[in-house]
Amino acid sequence: MHYTDVEQVGDAMHFLREPLETDQVGVTIARCKPGWIGRKHDHSENGHEEVYVLFEGQADVEVDGEMVSMEAGDAIRISADATRQIRNGETESAFVLVSAPEFDANDEWEMTGFVG
Repeated sequence: MHYTDVEQVGDAMHFLREPLETDQVGVTIARCKPGWIGRKHDHSENGHEEVYVLFEGQADVEVDGEMVSMEAGDAIRISADATRQIRNGETESAFVLVSAPEFDANDEWEMTGFVG
């Protein structure tokens, strides 16, 4: 599937979890027009941490009141309880947003298949 086959929500977001039929991982493509500002939110209710990967353009992400400037290729991890908001600059930008339940450090994380 191509992300543009999924209806755009909120003037920027393409939510891919349902079309990809994932159980534990949410994936969203955000194509942000110049000047676009996302809504402030957190994921404290569902316990999902997020990773934002900016793959095109430049943008700022406000995390708990601290502004993080990002350029293409940058990534940031955001804990579930942190308030976050994307603030796009003067040119279009594009993110891959990945969310999943926070990993319990007492559980073993299997890396089989990733080495090589």
